[in-house]
Amino acid sequence: MSNIHQTAVIDKNAKLHESVKVGPYCVIGPEVSIGKDCILKSHVVVNGPTKIGSNNEFFSFSVIGEDTPDLKYQGEKTYLEIGNGNTFREFCKVHRGTAADLGFTKVGNKNLIMPGVMIAHDCVLGDHNILVDNCALAGHVKIGDYVTLGGYTLIHQFCQLGSYSFTGMGSQITMDVAAYTRVAGNPLKLLGINTIGLERKSFSKNQISNIKDAFKIFFKSKLKSEDAIAELEKKFSKDEDVKIFITSVKKSSRGIHR
Repeated sequence: MSNIHQTAVIDKNAKLHESVKVGPYCVIGPEVSIGKDCILKSHVVVNGPTKIGSNNEFFSFSVIGEDTPDLKYQGEKTYLEIGNGNTFREFCKVHRGTAADLGFTKVGNKNLIMPGVMIAHDCVLGDHNILVDNCALAGHVKIGDYVTLGGYTLIHQFCQLGSYSFTGMGSQITMDVAAYTRVAGNPLKLLGINTIGLERKSFSKNQISNIKDAFKIFFKSKLKSEDAIAELEKKFSKDEDVKIFITSVKKSSRGIHR
């Protein structure tokens, strides 16, 4: 194949679409499937079982689909699934899942994964997320859609970050982060709604106003969490944006950062 550099090492059981471009010194193992128009720049390692969709780009020294270093992992057959249109910059690491949890790690579509980012076993990422340099996601982390992680953000295992949330540079996250909220620091502080991010995503003034009202009811009122959620479900029963916020706090398993 003319798109494959002569120094690349590709297992005979790997399945690559004819349009895939593989650069110098890449290594692709067995049980790897790579879809249409993907590009592996150079020195990229992909092990399986891993399924990669179309139009993904992997920059030099990324390690994709490797065994997890979790000590509970004993060689069970686990998986990595990557969607379409993602960019993995230099030195990214994405591990497969473990039998102790999902059995797979999943990255959705059109995510930008910047240099040095670590995505550990059993993590699930949605779509359109930006993970800035050297973020580290411990095992079992779940991230929604349109989330931005500032550089050097560290996320404790099993944490969940709701859609459209934002973390400042160097944030250390040990609890769940509600959708639309902005957090930063160590110890972490809740800074409010990610207003600028929502404006950039073309949310209207009315949409943002409703989200801010929901934020005030949940975080600023004296209601208990379950009572605040009931109030939100009653007041915003037809508001799809606020429903995203409600879902993120209802699904919390580690408690919400306040």
